[in-house]
Order: sequence, then structure tokens, then C-alpha cells
Amino acid sequence: MNIKIIYFPGTNREKDMADAFETVTGKRPDIVWHKETDLGNPDLIVLPGGFSHGDYLRCGAMAAHSPIMREVIKQAKDGTPLFAVCNGFQMLMETELLPGALLHNNHLKFNCKKVGLNVQSNDNRFMTGLEAGETLRDIPIAHGDGNYFIDPEGLKAIQDNNQIAFTYTENPNGSTADIAGITNKRGTILGMMPHPENATRDHQDTKLDGLKLFESIIR
Repeated sequence: MNIKIIYFPGTNREKDMADAFETVTGKRPDIVWHKETDLGNPDLIVLPGGFSHGDYLRCGAMAAHSPIMREVIKQAKDGTPLFAVCNGFQMLMETELLPGALLHNNHLKFNCKKVGLNVQSNDNRFMTGLEAGETLRDIPIAHGDGNYFIDPEGLKAIQDNNQIAFTYTENPNGSTADIAGITNKRGTILGMMPHPENATRDHQDTKLDGLKLFESIIR
């Protein structure tokens, strides 16, 4: 599988993401610098977590205008699967590839702990190997701006279209309807705040439930 992981100044999870995919595929993904302009013909594009460009404007706002993002947006709109975590999820808000916005955590503090994630819908390209109603345990979060917001009309739309992928078992940041991750209508883009890549290997001191998602993505 041809996987491209995009990284920016301030990205800090690109190697963790590569480790997770290598664990399930046996092949190291390509890591692509944000100033590149060509991705070739990937099977999957990944936007990992971190603090791109120091989050000095809005989280993900500067990264959303990096040269490589023109190609990411084009390929995503053409149907190439796109998986984004944390800061990558924020980029999807900034580029309007996914609906909604990510605000400061409601308690105004940085979150760094493990959470439970409920699988709300597996009706997408990434989660057919998971069961709706299943719970993934011990998935790390690390964010200050993870409070997912969407207005009532938008919430109804993503509910009606089965776009809510994950909800928190206990909401850590004030997110609307406990939302932790969503997809686009076509189910070809998945964005989420928690870090499943950090629950895939024994040294990470988790239940390794993140591995289930990566196995499902490859499947």
C-alpha cells in the first residue's frame, strides 16, 4: 500500500504514525515535507498531529496553505482516502474538507490523558473492520483546541448522513454531542482528535486498541 504522511514545521507525530502503519503493513510509509507539490498516486494520505507552524495563528490555519495542501485537497476531492489526526483534523476544518470548527477546550487547559472512544458509525472507507457500538479503550489525547463545534443544523446533517465516526465515552473538552471524529459524506475522509497511533505498540502502555483502527484502515 502506497501511504503518504505529510509533515510540517512543528509536526511531532509523523514517526508515530509511520510506526503504526508499518506495524500493520510491514512497509514504512513515505513521509513528505510540506513544501513538496507532488504526491504521485497514493492509496492513502495522512495528516498527523503536532503543532504545525507553532499554531501561531489558528491551529492548522497556516499549514492549510502550505504548497502540498493544494495537492492534498485536490486528491481528497477526487476520492483518494485521507486520514487526519489532531492537528491534521484541525487542517481539515481550515480547508473546509470537513464541516464544523475546533475551538479551545471548554476548561481552557491542555488535555493529555487516555480516553475511551465509542464507534458511532462504520459506514466509511476506514472503519468497516470495527463494529458500531464498539468501544476503543486507552486512546491518548493531547490537545488544547479539540472542542469540536457545529451548529444544530450541521449536527443534524452529519447525524443523518452517518458522518459521526467516534464519540467520547466521557467528553474531555466540551465537544458538541461528545464528537471525537467525523467523516465527509462520501466516507473517504476521516478526521479525529485522539491519537490512535499512540495505542498500537507494547511500549506505549495502552490496551493497543488503536491497532484495531489501523488494521481496519488497511483492510
